[in-house]
Amino acid sequence: MFAAQTIDSTNKPAFYRELATQLKALLEGESDSVANAANTSALIFQMVPDLNWAGFYFLASDEELVLGPFQGKPACVRIAVGKGVCGTAIDLEMSMLVKDVHEFAGHIACDADSRSELVVLLRDNDGVFGLIDLDSPAPGRFDKDDQAGIEALAAIYVAASSFED
Repeated sequence: MFAAQTIDSTNKPAFYRELATQLKALLEGESDSVANAANTSALIFQMVPDLNWAGFYFLASDEELVLGPFQGKPACVRIAVGKGVCGTAIDLEMSMLVKDVHEFAGHIACDADSRSELVVLLRDNDGVFGLIDLDSPAPGRFDKDDQAGIEALAAIYVAASSFED
């Protein structure tokens, strides 16, 4: 049985290396993409400080993201590509680090308490198919170390999961 171990978060690169080790152990032997997304979002929400939301959105079509497994308050179910931070990340095909969502034109406020956001893309050999979205009530919560750490976790999730229909 997997049990998350507390990690000192004062050194972010070391924190994310240890979190990656824990995620690999958590997903080992399981390839179901939904189960793995659920456990990935739960581990991130439990271990990463100062979050109020952690979860997945998947491309339902070229024009729309649909909500996947998450931890936090109920969320927006559908987001148009090109809209909000998540839709913009898909449109630009790049991770997005937003220090203050109130300064992001077109931000979609699923939770009025959110102040900063980090969106990391999910990619496989066919390209971008979804994203991991993190929200925090603290402005400026995320930095490049967080982005690199969550990008590494996204790669672990993709490698562990099967996306066959």
